Amino acid sequence: MREQREPSASENYFWPTVWAVGLHVLIFGMLFVSFAMTPELPPSKPIVQATLYQLKSKSQATTQTNQKIAGEAKKSAARQTEVEQMEQKKVEQEAVKAAEQKKEQAAEKAAEAKKADEAKASEAKKADEAKKADESKKADDAKKATEAKKAEEKKLADIAKKKSEEEAKKAAEEEAKKKAAEDAKKKAAEDAKKKAAEDAKKKAVADEAKKKSAEDAKKKAAADAAKKKAVEAARKSTEEKKAQALADLLSDTPQRQQALADEQGDEVAGSFDDLIRARAAEGWARPPSARKNMTVVLQIGMLPDGTVTSVTVAKSSGDGPFDSSAVAAVKNIGRLTEMQGMKPSDFNPYRSFKMTFTPEDLAL
Repeated sequence: MREQREPSASENYFWPTVWAVGLHVLIFGMLFVSFAMTPELPPSKPIVQATLYQLKSKSQATTQTNQKIAGEAKKSAARQTEVEQMEQKKVEQEAVKAAEQKKEQAAEKAAEAKKADEAKASEAKKADEAKKADESKKADDAKKATEAKKAEEKKLADIAKKKSEEEAKKAAEEEAKKKAAEDAKKKAAEDAKKKAAEDAKKKAVADEAKKKSAEDAKKKAAADAAKKKAVEAARKSTEEKKAQALADLLSDTPQRQQALADEQGDEVAGSFDDLIRARAAEGWARPPSARKNMTVVLQIGMLPDGTVTSVTVAKSSGDGPFDSSAVAAVKNIGRLTEMQGMKPSDFNPYRSFKMTFTPEDLAL
């Protein structure tokens, strides 16, 4: 709602002052009109009237006396009339003077009333100004009090807010510390669990490696033993066959000697086949797809010094990874030094030959 403005002291006394001045002017006007319209008084009549009676019986002296008396009476009446007129004029002048005095008094009273009104208006204005000043001061004081109260309330609110923020911050820090401790504890537990799992995994890997190493060592030992046994058997068989052949050659017929030489070559060939399988088993990496009863036939090429020159698949097992592992195992042999010194007739079958391999042959 819009606040209504309170009229000032000058506004409060304006219209009453106007009405008072207007009323005085009206009164003075009416007085002036009344004096102006006052009718002129008729001339005063002589109060003493003389009546002359002419007596026929009177004498001339009496008549003259009477005439003289009548003249004196007329003069006296004229003087009386003049005095009355002067008195009337004086009354009129006094009336005019009284009217003027009354007018002046009325003007003075109007001036005094106006002055009183002005003084009253001035006093009212001063009172109003004082009232306004007092009200303004009170309003200022109230405003200052309100502002001071608001400032105090704001200060208290700021203190409460700061305290609340500090408490919230402290609670958050404590919660963060608690959470950090829980996270650290949880992380430590997870790290311990992870470490235990890693240790178990490492142990399992180590055990598996150890087991594999033991198996590899066992395989290698078995392969070495088989190799050594094959080599020794081949060497012993070769020596025995050579000795037997020599004896047979010395004691038997040429046909018998040829037959014994062919038999000796077959036995040597069988011994070298076993040696090739043993050496291939040393470098064979078993693929996950290798199963029992798989069979692959390899075409192998060699030089007289025992160097493997070529290895190809002559007949596949049907499993590519196993075929490739068998080819790689034979190629890894490199060279068989045991074949050095063989007779050309004994080596000829090994220039290009076929061998059959199974997972059992390579897993010696």
